[in-house]
Amino acid sequence: MTNPFILATPAEEKEMLAACGAESIDQIFSDQIPAEYAWNKTFGLPPALSELEIQRELGALAATNRNSTDTVSFLGGGIYDHFCPAAVGAIANRSEFVTSYTPYQPEASQGTLQAFFEFQSLVTRLFATDVSNASLYDGATALGESLFMALGARPDRSTILVSETVHPDSRALAATYLKHFDVKLVTVPQSGGTTDLAQLKEAIGPDTAAVVLQHPNYFGCLEEAEEVAKLAHEAGALLISICDPISLGLLAPPGEYDADIAIAEGQCLGLREFGGGETLGLFTCKKEHVRRVPGRLVGIAKDKYDRQGFVLTLQTREQHIRRDKATSNICTNHAHNALRATIFLCLMGPQGMEHVARMSARNTARLRDAIVSKAPKAIAFEAPCFKEFVVRTKLPAIEVCRRALEKNFFAGVPLGHLGPGFENHLLVCATEKRTDAEIDQFSEVLAPCL
Repeated sequence: MTNPFILATPAEEKEMLAACGAESIDQIFSDQIPAEYAWNKTFGLPPALSELEIQRELGALAATNRNSTDTVSFLGGGIYDHFCPAAVGAIANRSEFVTSYTPYQPEASQGTLQAFFEFQSLVTRLFATDVSNASLYDGATALGESLFMALGARPDRSTILVSETVHPDSRALAATYLKHFDVKLVTVPQSGGTTDLAQLKEAIGPDTAAVVLQHPNYFGCLEEAEEVAKLAHEAGALLISICDPISLGLLAPPGEYDADIAIAEGQCLGLREFGGGETLGLFTCKKEHVRRVPGRLVGIAKDKYDRQGFVLTLQTREQHIRRDKATSNICTNHAHNALRATIFLCLMGPQGMEHVARMSARNTARLRDAIVSKAPKAIAFEAPCFKEFVVRTKLPAIEVCRRALEKNFFAGVPLGHLGPGFENHLLVCATEKRTDAEIDQFSEVLAPCL
């Protein structure tokens, strides 16, 4: 065989090439790829290693990293250091879950389908919304898909308003998704760390399809979600709300302030940080939009013997049925991460989620008070916050992080990437895992930089 991982014999390859009118596989690509872009070099890979040698090599590389096990983490900005019960991994890594793929054959996949159905049920309960899909890749992808849903629901409109307080990566993804569409993406400025409602009132109009709000926002500040929802709906637009699932242990869920679409990054629900995160997109909406939902939907059905079972439902939305006319190209995606989130939510329960939220809020307040006691004007935004907030520093925030790392702390996320004026701003986060001693020590480390 030409490639041992592609099970085509030389005779089969010859037959396929004849059907293509080509003499070789290389000719197929050379006819399509200009010569200046063709890769004609070797990869320069080292000789093959034994399993033991690979373990040593990768172990040595991994040892050069720092992680939140050996370094106290005050990092946030979308990926968080929350506690994950050991039972999550023990259950999720059972072989019947690890090996399961998209359950196209329901009669052979009832366990997997029920797990997805429970995931959908838990997420809709947490968000107080009507419908949840069976997961997306991450929170940013969920935003991109929600924009398509909003534009489909308002086909005569072509403007999307996005608050400046939405995560910058999500805003960048939104711009990428809409780049080749005749849609105007307008950023609504922030004032004092939250969406400027006066600017929003001025920007919203009869061409607005949706308003995108993050609550709590990228700076950790709490938004006037009910007021934004009112403004959006008065203009006939949809409200797309991005939330922190942990915050819903304390704050009103999106359904209570009438969000049309509610999405989130689900990494905080039992997933690990892993150099940027095991991610999970949560996507929920009102029932009226169910036929525009991206990705899988699992429902309950009965077989010919009147036995209850679980099946993929409303599949005419999907790419394996309608190809180019599908609502999205979302396929299997992060189903195993959704399983971990399902197990996490079942283990935590309502009381556990409230406890994590309260402890995160309590630790954030303690850290904020400790910083204010050393530098009264160090807090950048006075708005109420949840889990994270922005600190002004005398030094560039990147330098503050470097110094803190020398003291065994991940200080937070430097905000210089937001543009001029943010070079000396640091986003710090305190989850339920932080102890009083860690918070006090960290504030002492920050003090000379404030």
